[in-house]
Amino acid sequence: MTTSKLQQTPKPVHSPSNSDDEIPNKEERPKMSIRRIIVIGLGNPGSYQGTYHSIGHMVLESFQKQQGVGQQPPFTSERLGKKAARSSLGDKYALVQSPTLMNVSGPWVAKAYKEYLANEGLAPQEVGLVVVHDDLEEELGVVKVRQWSRSHRGHNGVKSVLGSLPPHLNVNWARISVGIGRPVSRDQSAVSDFVLSKVPAHAKSVIEQKASRGLVDALVQLEKKWEREGSSGPE
Repeated sequence: MTTSKLQQTPKPVHSPSNSDDEIPNKEERPKMSIRRIIVIGLGNPGSYQGTYHSIGHMVLESFQKQQGVGQQPPFTSERLGKKAARSSLGDKYALVQSPTLMNVSGPWVAKAYKEYLANEGLAPQEVGLVVVHDDLEEELGVVKVRQWSRSHRGHNGVKSVLGSLPPHLNVNWARISVGIGRPVSRDQSAVSDFVLSKVPAHAKSVIEQKASRGLVDALVQLEKKWEREGSSGPE
């Protein structure tokens, strides 16, 4: 799987507020510019695709539609991480919907990331990795940039990813959380029922407008940070 080597800048928006190859240490490679960013949305496949827990998938689709086919091509099935995954492979952003069950996302994310580096012939310092996931603690559609090493706060998908790709020097990794709100009851069964429930039309509208704009701004913010710091490693 290859994409064009040209880079593009996303449309400006104003947000309302299993290879075990080692990644080289910082001293082994010079500073490099970010050439690509692979954005992986966590979620569940099949009948659970349209649920709150799969908001990572939905936001990527909204992002692609907002950018338009001129900058970000439509989603198609691509082979990555030894699985078929819905992907939009643009010149700058590779948007990929995780094809695995949420709670065991980590091994596939690690494989997909390493395979992408190999396919594109790029060093880790030239590729940013962003994982997009749902967040119960934020209001619907609120987008936040999270440090890679920050606690998973009980999110099993994030926990699985951190287990497979622990914080490492000399890489550009980050998480972006998208708020889905929280049910009134904090009972575990009520929370589980909520995250696996279908997203209603009014909530989808918020995701398509607010969250997709927030994702654009978050990605631009991250790229500027990575370029400024020169691959100083995840915080």
